[in-house]
Amino acid sequence: MSLILAALLGYGLGSVPYGLLLTRAAGLGDIRAIGSGNIGATNVLRTGNKALAAATLALDAAKGAVALLIAQSLWGENAGLVAGVAAMAGHAFPVWLGFKGGKGVATGAGVMFAAAWWLGVAVLAVWLATAFLTRISSASALAGCAVAPILALIFGPWELALAAFVLAGLITWRHRPNIERLLAGTEPKIGRKA
Repeated sequence: MSLILAALLGYGLGSVPYGLLLTRAAGLGDIRAIGSGNIGATNVLRTGNKALAAATLALDAAKGAVALLIAQSLWGENAGLVAGVAAMAGHAFPVWLGFKGGKGVATGAGVMFAAAWWLGVAVLAVWLATAFLTRISSASALAGCAVAPILALIFGPWELALAAFVLAGLITWRHRPNIERLLAGTEPKIGRKA
């Protein structure tokens, strides 16, 4: 029962579409009508408003971390991981938006940092290095996804590795169009408006 409650808590927190809410509040309209149509920070950055993009990034990461920490404090470690994965699912497939949400990179990162700070730091380092080399957000996210389950399996408990694997799988699934564009050489660079 505690795992079900943790999943519901995580999904509810994760499904709050901060990118959409912030851009509407700022008078920028519906973020889903520009760029990739995504509700996440990378697409918010395409509006040209760096402050809103940073706020979206922080809030999307926080909802994953908060979901995990609340469930962990109430029901234990495994419930925390379930809530974190559910928060990622809520961000990617929010019921309020017809199950069409974001890619989940920031939310997944928030979960990783809250679950094991060393894993979050390692994934962030891979993201930053890949972003520096490619200037492509999706390539950076996919690189981070590739290393997270491996590092968790080597250095952490199997439950953490399983959660990292599921998070990486969800994020990779949500990046299918990006992968196609990466292969075609047409994926936009970070900060590009269209």
